[in-house]
Amino acid sequence: MKVARFYAPGDIRLEDSAEPEPGPGELKLRIRNCSTCGTDVKISRFGHHHIAPPRVMGHEIAGEIVAGDAPGWEPGDRVQVIAAVPCGECSECRRGRMTVCARQESMGYHYDGAFAEYMIVPAKVLAVDGVNRVPDNVSFAEASVAEPLACVLNGQELANVRDGDDVVVFGSGPVGCLHVRVARARGAARVFLIDVNRDRLDQAAAIVKPDAAIWATEDTDVVEAVRDLTEGRGSDVAITAAASGAAQLTAIEMSAPGGRISFFGGLPKDDPIIACDSNRVHYRELTLVGANGSSPSHNARALEMIGSGRVPVEDLITHRLPLTAVHDALELVARGEAIKVTIEP
Repeated sequence: MKVARFYAPGDIRLEDSAEPEPGPGELKLRIRNCSTCGTDVKISRFGHHHIAPPRVMGHEIAGEIVAGDAPGWEPGDRVQVIAAVPCGECSECRRGRMTVCARQESMGYHYDGAFAEYMIVPAKVLAVDGVNRVPDNVSFAEASVAEPLACVLNGQELANVRDGDDVVVFGSGPVGCLHVRVARARGAARVFLIDVNRDRLDQAAAIVKPDAAIWATEDTDVVEAVRDLTEGRGSDVAITAAASGAAQLTAIEMSAPGGRISFFGGLPKDDPIIACDSNRVHYRELTLVGANGSSPSHNARALEMIGSGRVPVEDLITHRLPLTAVHDALELVARGEAIKVTIEP
């Protein structure tokens, strides 16, 4: 079979490899779709401390079972697989906080991922209910978007997005687009989308249709723009779906009294510190929340939302490429010229 293996930053090789065979309690999948994201680009350029090369990349996984002896699963079953794998046993997992499991592992990091024609689902994934049946009306490509959608669900639950909220989303990439749609599904009154990249903003806005799209230039005061759009109040929820400390500070500044700010996108590890006005947080009773990936249950609910039509994702998939074009796929993501790029091995 063909695989795309990471060896070192800048060194991802398309190789021939023997098909893997499942062990006890494992499943073998024929990969039908594995979508790409900005994390794949970062791995390709900088590596990752959890990856010991060589490693098959790819963590937004959908395919069909072809072999294995895991109870309840049969060849031909259409499935989606979680990316982040909690241990299920530590104190955080027992408290229901699997997203912050200290022993968490990941597909495409600790285990070979789905930039391949076939992949093994480890028994550990099955042990935490990390394999989900794909509804009949959901394509494999749509199912592969369930993983980032699950992360968005986690973030919006933590930020308590609810009926009547005015929500601001920083970043119009695929995750930002999903945030717009999930906020609407959760009852937000208005959703505004902000980006510094005009072309990407226009492309995203044409598809997800926010109530306003704000191009953040040096000449645009986005805080005032949001206040103008909200009758002077500011945002009830501001979500930074971008790796930007400036966006995080702006999100705090634009928040209405009682507002919630989600630091959804992490900052670069060499520049993770911001200096915020803590008095603004104090006197306006603001809430700052982080968001780290998703749990197995978030993935299951993401698939349900896609299948029900509450959160459409098919139109966000702007590019479908074969595995042999994996380098092109990563470049499309890196340049911000696509919304969602999916690999179809």
